[in-house]
Amino acid sequence: MKRTVTNVSAYMALSMCVVFFFAGSKLFKPITAIENFLKAHSRIIKYITLGILGAGYVAYFIAACWLDFHRAIALVVLTCVAVFFTVYDLVKKYKGDSIKRIFKPAIRCFKANIRWIKWVFIVVVVGLLVAWLAVDTSKRPEQLVSFGGVCLFILGIFIFSAHRHAVRWRTLFWGLGLQFVIGLFVIRTQPGYIAFNWLGAQVQTFLNYTQAGTSFVFGGLVEAGIFAFQALPIVIFFSSVMSVLYFLGVMQWVIIKISWIMQITMGTSPTESLSVAGNIFVGQTEAPLLIRPYLKDMTKSEIHAVIVGGFATIAGSVMGAFISFGIDASSLIAASVMAAPCALAMAKLSYPETEESKFKSEAEIKVDGGDEKNILEAASAGASTSIGLVANIGANLIAFLAILDFINAALRWLGGMVGYPEITFELICSYVFMPVAFMMGIPVEESFTVAELIGTKLFLNEFIAYEKLSKLKNNRLNGITEVGQYISVRSEIISTYALCGFANFSSLGIVIGGLSSICPSRKSDISAVVLRALITGTLTCANNIWNLIRNLSLELIGNSIVILSDSTVDHLNCHKFLLVLSCLLVQ
Repeated sequence: MKRTVTNVSAYMALSMCVVFFFAGSKLFKPITAIENFLKAHSRIIKYITLGILGAGYVAYFIAACWLDFHRAIALVVLTCVAVFFTVYDLVKKYKGDSIKRIFKPAIRCFKANIRWIKWVFIVVVVGLLVAWLAVDTSKRPEQLVSFGGVCLFILGIFIFSAHRHAVRWRTLFWGLGLQFVIGLFVIRTQPGYIAFNWLGAQVQTFLNYTQAGTSFVFGGLVEAGIFAFQALPIVIFFSSVMSVLYFLGVMQWVIIKISWIMQITMGTSPTESLSVAGNIFVGQTEAPLLIRPYLKDMTKSEIHAVIVGGFATIAGSVMGAFISFGIDASSLIAASVMAAPCALAMAKLSYPETEESKFKSEAEIKVDGGDEKNILEAASAGASTSIGLVANIGANLIAFLAILDFINAALRWLGGMVGYPEITFELICSYVFMPVAFMMGIPVEESFTVAELIGTKLFLNEFIAYEKLSKLKNNRLNGITEVGQYISVRSEIISTYALCGFANFSSLGIVIGGLSSICPSRKSDISAVVLRALITGTLTCANNIWNLIRNLSLELIGNSIVILSDSTVDHLNCHKFLLVLSCLLVQ
C-alpha cells in the first residue's frame, strides 16, 4: 500500500514537472523574443532614450528660465559648460582629423613665425600688466608690496632651482598668467565675486546637511560645538559624495578638462597635469591614484610636480572642515583653483624637466572609475574610506596640540631663567616668518600675528593654523581690538589663501609613505625631491596673495546676496544696506 502511494506521488510530481516545462517554455518564449529584440536594436533604443531624456531636460531648462531666470543662472552656467565640452568632445572625435587638415597651413605658418609672434605676445602682455599695475597701485599702493613679494618668492625658487639652465619660461608665465586671470575674475570683477560668493554659500548649505546624520548618531553633543562631533563628520559626508561623483564619472570628466587646459597652455605632460588638477578636489595621496599605472615611467621632474601639487592645495573633504571653523568658503574654493596652475609653474621652476617624458598626449592616459557596482556601494565605500582620514586628523590634532603645549611650557621655563618667561613657539615663528608675512602684503602691525599662523601651519598643520585664524576673526567680529588678538579683513583673506595647502613637515611622511606604496620602485626618487617640493608648495601658497583686495562695492554686492535672500531679515536691514550703497554711488 505504501509503495503504491509512493509511486502515485512520484508519478504526479513527474507529471507536474512536464506540465510546468511545456507551460514555462511557452511562457518564456515572448520574454526571450523581447530580449533578442532589445539586443538587436540596442543602439537605436539607446539614442531614443537619450533623445527623450534630452527633450525632457530642455523642457525643464526652458521652464526654469521662463519662471525665474535670475534663480536659474547657476543652471544656465552649468548647462553651457556641459554643452561646450560635450560638443568639443563630439567634434574632436568625429571631425578632429578633418579640422586639423583644414588648419594645417595656418599652423605651419604660425610655427614658421613663432619667434616674433612670441615676442609680440610677451611685449603686449607685459605692457598690459605694467599699465594695470600703474592704475591699480595708484589707488592701492600697498599692492606693490604684494607684487614685490611674488617676484621675490619666484626669484628665490629660481636661485635654488635644480637646473636653472633648463627652465621653460612658457610654463612659468602661463601658470602665473592663469592664476592671475582666475584671481582677477574671482576677486576684482563683480560677476566673478558674486559667482564665487554664491558658490561658497551653496557649499556651506550643502555641508550643513551633515547635521542630519551627526544629530542622529551623536545627539546633543553636536550642539556643544565639539570638534570631533561637528567638523570631522563633514569629512565623512564629503568623502561619500566625492565617491559617488567618481562612480558617475563626473569628477573624472571635470579633472580631465582642467588638466587639458593646463596641458595645452603650459606645455606640461598629461600625467602631471592630471594629478595637479585632481588635487583641487582630492588629497595629496588620492590624486596620484589617478595616474597610478604611469608613476613608474614618469620623470623625476614630473614626480616632483605631482608632490608640489599635493602640498599647494587642500582636499575638498578637508575644506568642509575648514568652512565649519568659520573660514570664508569662497576664498577657500578660489585658493584651491588658483593654486593648481601656479603649483605646476613653481614645480617646473624649482625642478625643470631635463629628461624626455614618455607621455605626450592625453589620449595615452586613462582614468579608472573605481570598482563599485552601484551608487549605494560607492557612497558606502566613500564613507568607509574616510574613517582612516578622520582618525588621522583627530590623532594628529591631539598629538600636535599636546606637543605644542609641551614645547611652549619648556620655552617659558627656559625663558624664565633669563627673565623672558613669555617666550613661546608662536612668538619665535612670528619673528622668523614676519618678513614673509610682510612681503605677502600684510600690514606691519599684523605681520607678526600672520607670521605665527604661517609657522604653525608649516611646523604643525593647517588645521591648527585655521583654527587660530578662526579665533582671530571671531575676536574682530566681537569687537576685540587689542594688537595680536584680532585680524583685519584684508589680513584674514590673505591668510586664508596663504594657509590653503598641505605643505607642512608632518605631511612629508604621509607623501613618502603614500606614493611609495603606490609605486615602490620610485621610493628613492620620491624621497630625494620631497623636501624641495615642500618648500616649493609653501611658496606656491604664498604666491596666491596678489590682487586680493576686494572693492567695497563688491563686498556690499556679495553681502546683499545673503541679506536679500534671508526672508527673516526685517526692512531695517534692507534700508541700511540701501543707504550704504547709495552713499557709495554718490562717492
